[in-house]
Amino acid sequence: MNIVTVYKAFTSIDAQLVYARLDAAGFHPFVADEAAALSMKCGAIGIGGIRVQVPESEFADAREFLDAPAE
Repeated sequence: MNIVTVYKAFTSIDAQLVYARLDAAGFHPFVADEAAALSMKCGAIGIGGIRVQVPESEFADAREFLDAPAE
């Protein structure tokens, strides 16, 4: 199973909020690089962001979900 990045955050809080939204909507998200960002002095910016990822088969639907206006 391939996983792909559906969202890139520059704070842990932002990444976790996106993760929670996707999880609550029935997707199977994964947060990558969060520990590295929190342990480095330069933070998420220094490593290029914290990645929220989903299985490749869910990417299009997850991207559409995140792009939809909040109700």
